[in-house]
Amino acid sequence: MCGIVGFTNDGFAVAHKEAVLNRMLTRIQYRGPDESGLYITPNCSMGNVRLSIVDLSSGQQPLCNEDGFLWIAYNGEVYNHHELRVKLEKKGHKFRTTCDTEVVLHMYEEYGSKCLNELNGQFAFSIWNEKKKTLFLARDRFGIRPLYYYRSERNIVFASEIKCLFEHPEVTRAINLERLKESLIFWAPKSPNTVFDTVKELPPGHFVEVKNGCFNVQQYWKHHYRFDKFKGTIDDAADELYSLLKSSVDLRLRADVQVAAYLSGGLDSSVTTALVNEIQPNVLNTFSIGFVDQAYDESVYQNEVAKHFDTNHTSVSCNNDDISKYLAKAIYHAEAPLLRTSPVPMMLLSSLVRKNGIKVVLTGEGADEMLGGYNIFKETIIRHFWARQPESKIRPVLLRKLYPYIPQLKNASPMMLRLFFGYQLNNTNSPVYSHLLRWKNGHQLTNMLSTEVLHQVKDYDPVDELSSNFSNEFGAYSPLEKAQLLESKLFMSGYLLSSQGDRMAMANSVEGRYPFLDHRVAEFCATLPDSYKLNGLNEKVILKLMMKEQLPSSVLRRSKQAYRAPVAQAIMQNKNLMEQYMNEAAIKESGLFNAQKVSVLQQKLSGKQPVSEQDNMALIAVLSTQILYSKYIADFEGACKLDMVKGDLKNKQVIIR
Repeated sequence: MCGIVGFTNDGFAVAHKEAVLNRMLTRIQYRGPDESGLYITPNCSMGNVRLSIVDLSSGQQPLCNEDGFLWIAYNGEVYNHHELRVKLEKKGHKFRTTCDTEVVLHMYEEYGSKCLNELNGQFAFSIWNEKKKTLFLARDRFGIRPLYYYRSERNIVFASEIKCLFEHPEVTRAINLERLKESLIFWAPKSPNTVFDTVKELPPGHFVEVKNGCFNVQQYWKHHYRFDKFKGTIDDAADELYSLLKSSVDLRLRADVQVAAYLSGGLDSSVTTALVNEIQPNVLNTFSIGFVDQAYDESVYQNEVAKHFDTNHTSVSCNNDDISKYLAKAIYHAEAPLLRTSPVPMMLLSSLVRKNGIKVVLTGEGADEMLGGYNIFKETIIRHFWARQPESKIRPVLLRKLYPYIPQLKNASPMMLRLFFGYQLNNTNSPVYSHLLRWKNGHQLTNMLSTEVLHQVKDYDPVDELSSNFSNEFGAYSPLEKAQLLESKLFMSGYLLSSQGDRMAMANSVEGRYPFLDHRVAEFCATLPDSYKLNGLNEKVILKLMMKEQLPSSVLRRSKQAYRAPVAQAIMQNKNLMEQYMNEAAIKESGLFNAQKVSVLQQKLSGKQPVSEQDNMALIAVLSTQILYSKYIADFEGACKLDMVKGDLKNKQVIIR
């Protein structure tokens, strides 16, 4: 895994270009601590920091083809590069390394943008064609690896992380208020937006070609559901899914370094562990995060699975002090507001992995989105069922089972359940029906915004805009499929794989790999009937059937447990954190939130009143945004000096044309 940066047509002197590239790369040295490289021409300059995983001895970037006119800066892994290399060699291509980077470059040379359809992996890369003076940028299908850009009339600046862009003299820093509103409602801005005014992301499954001042963005892959459903039995489907997942895991074990796995104690990571154990018995290192607070801890299940497969298991326990101590660092790496503290333990977990000399881990993300694992999917089905008889007193009671970790709902009366879950109950024709209730709760967070901000964004309704955009695309899908697509497009890509995934792992120079997000697996799951995924309140039916002989029955029987971490009880105890970012002066300086409402919230959380999920979300939303403002707007230089990797770029090569 690596980090990339670059820019075009800047008119700078060579020395200035090199200095800018160095500053950009230094900001993300943790993404590639092994070596670095710069490529500088009058029209395009690129840089790379490398975490060497395949072909450790060669493959330094930027890397060129044998003719020297195509240059690539690459972040990611293409797992089927062996097979693609053989195909290219038959066509006469010559290779100097055994790394997948060179394969991607030659694939582009041979097939142009159509090469992306052949790549099985997770990637973000730039290719400069010195002959044609064209720049090509591409990102993997699900957006596992990040790629951001700034665009002006004469220039494009791109990078793996936003902080790099801010080192370019043309890129200004400001919070976009409409995107902040989106973040509070959706947990992340809608792609290609970011919370920063001048910065966009290249959306998942897209590429862009830059030539003669034209900026052409195109989609090459789209996650969608098939109308020609799988025709076999669920047992047939389970056999097919097993074959695909085993192949996916096998591909993702390819590396010239040791590959480990995260083990949460849930079904998805247990499936991954089981498949690794079948392919490479008795060699797997597994890592887990536990919690001192038993309300969040899954250590019993983690240890049971580790013992079942006899893995070399290592775990770390997270307490409230850890949450508050590392929250600011996590937000610096996430580069976005957060609505929960869960990324912090994931950063601690990747630190544990790195301390044990491991660079690569397999993880179970994507299974819930592909196979109907989240409670919001069950909630959607129940609300549709309830909407057929809106006056029913029994149907809303089914919802009580979904959120046992929320006391206000676990013990709620039927009347309270009706009031909470009945929001827009009969609006079942809405393409975003499944998420209307969640987004209503998110919309309540916008009440914390300052009067000035609320006035500026009062005419912007992100939910209406999103509903309008998806009305045609979602029309023929089932309620479950609509909910799955929304979760994949917004939550998974915008938050789960970014703020909680890539950023927290790469903060410690660890690469995450996701077998459930192999596009072959995703495309197969898109053909499955709803009942193979969700049957009543039983989630991921086919996955449980597939693994019934391989996993402990306790793992198969237990309901989906949401991954969560402490919020108010962890944050409020840290007086320095609260004083630095949540005092009245800091709130007024940013101008983003209402100081009086923030004060009232803090008083409530400091007292003995019951704390709701909404209170927790409001606290972390305000605090994380305040930290983001401090580190990226108010004092970017100071934050970078404190948080970036110290020292010069490692093993640097510089190529000037």
